[in-house]
Amino acid sequence: MVTFDQLVAWAGADNVTRADPEAGSGWRISEDMKALLVEVGVPAVARLIEQVVFQSESEPALNTASGSPLYRLTLDCGGDGPTEQPSSFGVDPETGAVFYVMPPGDAWFANSSIDLWLRTLHHYGQHVSESELLAEPAGPEEYLSEEDEERALAELARIGQELKRIDPAAFDGYTGFVWPELLDRWLY
Repeated sequence: MVTFDQLVAWAGADNVTRADPEAGSGWRISEDMKALLVEVGVPAVARLIEQVVFQSESEPALNTASGSPLYRLTLDCGGDGPTEQPSSFGVDPETGAVFYVMPPGDAWFANSSIDLWLRTLHHYGQHVSESELLAEPAGPEEYLSEEDEERALAELARIGQELKRIDPAAFDGYTGFVWPELLDRWLY
């Protein structure tokens, strides 16, 4: 299990948000999952999670195209228009699985549970934050050399294998699975 202190070590205390125990008390997920959100929290992660925003309502409020709403865990940058739905991670009240919901409500499977999602976020975020190749560049005009790009792709492949060991179900496909897609498109 990941701890709050482990997340803070690479993300910083200001970038890890813990859920208010009262806000999620009515959620229909296991008490263990609720405890993880309260005690461990969720980190902001470069290129993935801009804001951690736990919904306060007892009923799932993150709508999906399938019609199965989720409990909102994050709120990321919105699309081009003022009415465009932002992307968000959410948890399914029936299964406890975590999905990444993109406009217009397409829900991509992320992880099998909140525990595995937090472990995956921790491993991914820590590795990226410590990598000289994958850490955020100084500006958008900064590009990797061809040699560095090859090294970065090899590093991303290693991260992918490590994340797959944490939650094999998160890599049991390609289309509609967040982690393979994210790692494959990192440099582009």
